[in-house]
Amino acid sequence: MADNIIKILIIVGLFFLAYKLIFTSSRGLTIFEMHFKDGKLTNHKGKIPERFERECRAIAKSNKLTCTIRAEKSGHVRLHVSANVGDNLIQQIRNQFPFEYYDKKQQDSSKLKG
Repeated sequence: MADNIIKILIIVGLFFLAYKLIFTSSRGLTIFEMHFKDGKLTNHKGKIPERFERECRAIAKSNKLTCTIRAEKSGHVRLHVSANVGDNLIQQIRNQFPFEYYDKKQQDSSKLKG
């Protein structure tokens, strides 16, 4: 009886582990997220650089975009734009994004000797 319970627990544990490995997204830390609907910013979260937000609003308004723009950091910063946006508009948005603002090395003050 105890052998069967141990076998069942091991099988359930393996299924749980497989589920986590397959279906858990390996996304990084979300820096910000912007949601546009018909060219208007409807929802946002996180700290968005002012100039980038202004430029995105102008692009979205002129093209009546309905999309999501998200920046994630996992080692380096990645900018994600919804798939329903054309390649030329995605490139315009990427050109406005200040990658250098996020890529600068931050000095770890905990390792400084004082």
